[in-house]
Amino acid sequence: MTIGQAIAFALLVGVGATLAMDLWAQLLRRVLGIPVTDWALVGRWFGHLVRGRFAHQSIARAQPVRGERAIGWLAHYAIGIAYAAALCALAGPAWARHPALLPALGFGLATVIFPFAVLQPGMGAGFAASRTPRPNRARLRSLLTHAVFGFGLYGSALLVARLLPQD
Repeated sequence: MTIGQAIAFALLVGVGATLAMDLWAQLLRRVLGIPVTDWALVGRWFGHLVRGRFAHQSIARAQPVRGERAIGWLAHYAIGIAYAAALCALAGPAWARHPALLPALGFGLATVIFPFAVLQPGMGAGFAASRTPRPNRARLRSLLTHAVFGFGLYGSALLVARLLPQD
């Protein structure tokens, strides 16, 4: 696999897996009434992060950042692409040619550490949503969402492996 093919693979797989997460969130919203992530607040956090502020009591009460919704969506998809690239690097070119479910699902589940240990504390929700009204529910939702991301990595990789020419 050339470097160009590897980049295209990671880009397409990351977008596909992130889209799977977003479709999952919309399904939960429509069927169970569970609110979707407000990507503007994530963008607000990133906007403050680049200005040197990591932690907030409540990101919802923090000063808004210009373009925060776009920043949040861009960060969401960029992170999905970065995760796909990391999975490809760890699993190797053989996995990219013949994707297997377990590495993708395991990696997807492992990525939940980042919202638990970085994003949620930084936004004021505490480690693993410990400062939220229902932390165990929030944790389960995060785990399920990252499992869906793992399935999305696998499904997207299967599709992309068939579409991209391989060496």
